Amino acid sequence: MKKAKQFGETVEGYNIPVLNEREIRASAGILYFFMFLAWMLVIFKEDFFLIKLVNTIFLIDFMIRMFISPKYSPSLIIGRLFVGKQTPEYVGAAPKKFAWTIGLVLASIIFLLLVVLNSTSIITGIICQICLIFLFFEAVFGICLGCKFYPLFHKEKTQYCPGGICEVKTKQDIQKTSLLQIGVVIGFFAFVITAVILFNDTFSTKPTEWWVMVKSVLSM
Repeated sequence: MKKAKQFGETVEGYNIPVLNEREIRASAGILYFFMFLAWMLVIFKEDFFLIKLVNTIFLIDFMIRMFISPKYSPSLIIGRLFVGKQTPEYVGAAPKKFAWTIGLVLASIIFLLLVVLNSTSIITGIICQICLIFLFFEAVFGICLGCKFYPLFHKEKTQYCPGGICEVKTKQDIQKTSLLQIGVVIGFFAFVITAVILFNDTFSTKPTEWWVMVKSVLSM
């Protein structure tokens, strides 16, 4: 019987196929940037061109990952070019495949509704936001939200998770958060809210071009 095609790479010292988390995070950051930019154009200019283009690219990229190989995904290749000199962080390929399956399904739904049917609704809006949240957590925090659901559908123990979170371990002192630090965060948000209330008019006023201000001062 023909052996099933392996998903992920074989690396010495790892007993299961793995992927490089660093290039995955870089890829997520790239996709997040363009999707967020496209979403802003929809909100502020009602321009749907970029969101349709980005969704099409997103869908094709994930289809290549799932049906051909992650090594040929354009966004992962670009991510590899950026982080190629960094030491790889190997993670299990199976949870990533599961997470990317979720991404492929979401991208397919958006493509059907937004691009093929050229329609918009709360459904496309919610799915776009879910995709943005997934990409943001992956790129910024290194947290694969889709991978969190993997153990619910698979009995085998998850191995080689990003940051080693699969293994139970005690936090080091530098990882611990004190009550004082929590208080600083709460105080910071209180400061932001106060600033918004007190300086709402100032923050809302459209800035004058700097050169116009300079000419005004010189003409006095």
